[in-house]
Amino acid sequence: MRTKTRNGRLVTALAALFAFALFAAACGGDDDNDTSSATTAAPMTTDHLGDGSLGVVQVEPGGAIQIRSLEAITGDVAFLGLPIERATMLAIEDYGPIHGFEVDLGTTLDDLCSNDGGQAAAQTIVADEDVLGVIGTSCSGAAVAAAPLITGAGMVLISGSNTSPALTSDLAGTAGENYNVGYYRTAHNDLFQGAAMAEFVFDELGLTDAAAVHDGDPYTQGLVQAFADAFEALGGTVTGISAINKEDTDMVPVLTEIATGAPEALFFPIFQPAGDFMADQAPGVPGLEDTVLLAADGLLNTNYLARAQTADMYFSGPDTRFGENENESTGRTAQEFLATYEERWGEAPAAAFWAHGYDATTLLLDAIEAASWVDSDGNLNVDRQGIRDHLNGVEGYGGMIGTISCDDFGDCGAGRITVVQNIGGEENVGASMTNVVFSYTP
Repeated sequence: MRTKTRNGRLVTALAALFAFALFAAACGGDDDNDTSSATTAAPMTTDHLGDGSLGVVQVEPGGAIQIRSLEAITGDVAFLGLPIERATMLAIEDYGPIHGFEVDLGTTLDDLCSNDGGQAAAQTIVADEDVLGVIGTSCSGAAVAAAPLITGAGMVLISGSNTSPALTSDLAGTAGENYNVGYYRTAHNDLFQGAAMAEFVFDELGLTDAAAVHDGDPYTQGLVQAFADAFEALGGTVTGISAINKEDTDMVPVLTEIATGAPEALFFPIFQPAGDFMADQAPGVPGLEDTVLLAADGLLNTNYLARAQTADMYFSGPDTRFGENENESTGRTAQEFLATYEERWGEAPAAAFWAHGYDATTLLLDAIEAASWVDSDGNLNVDRQGIRDHLNGVEGYGGMIGTISCDDFGDCGAGRITVVQNIGGEENVGASMTNVVFSYTP
């Protein structure tokens, strides 16, 4: 019932007036001597989603609505978190105030792309009882630790880049082992990404034997298993699944073990710096000289593509061909966003999930608006359960990434996946990011 204007301000007045008219008519507004309808109608100022079961946060006049950003913004995975953090900032600017109240991102936090980092940052966030929701985390491993704390405090956590199936579901109605009520994401479920890479290797490359490597992270382990299951379902043979530690630098022992299976393809959806060593050392291991190397969105960034050893590699990741897609809450297109981003920070986003972060932020802001009202003292009141009620009901929302609908386990993103091939050379990284050689739609 909300009407969008071009500047992103959402108007609820018509819906409220309509509800008031229906209410007044039901209460017998024709009777001049009946004063009960006027007395009863006063609470219409509290028209909002939610039942108060998770508490209500009150913002006094002059105060600001509090949300937080929790991304990997330092270290080897900063390429992933920084664009999402910046997208969150731009989304807040584009959206504007909610019921006249500004939105404050506060001090942004770092998930360090780790379980410990996610837990420590989440503890800081939940210590502030005014925080309503969090955009993050960047990495699934950080979300495993952060999500129980954040959602347990009545807040919501919405990620633009978590993809582990364990955080949501198996897409067949069974909750993942790390699912928490109050967790949502605009990124895809890696069951789709695993299937996409399997189809590419088996059907497009015509390879029937493949091996895979993970580093024990929920993201990498889940994606490797999704790939292996899908590849075998197509008729391929998985010659081995191996594990490394994130801190490993000598990959020769595990690569030598992998080579005994004579795989035609090797899929390692891990992060840097371990991914650097895999690409550097694999071609020098006997039996892997001609093995096709494949990775995923954890390595699909400009820094990795610039490395000489990654030339001709294939990478799966979200379909970022957004064209003229427009975020319905702000009216901002992907192209407009990119122009603003490059003007503000002097570079293009280094990784693929910037639009997912933007859409995650506007979904949260819409939910806060739907769950809030201004009382007679001028305070803004926000019903925590109402935020979840709104997100649970998202269907057919127009985002930069395309149409967004949330299922029962918080999966809201599209399952469209592409595979790109690295052209090679630092001068070609931009072209490589969009060098699509295979597209997958569930």
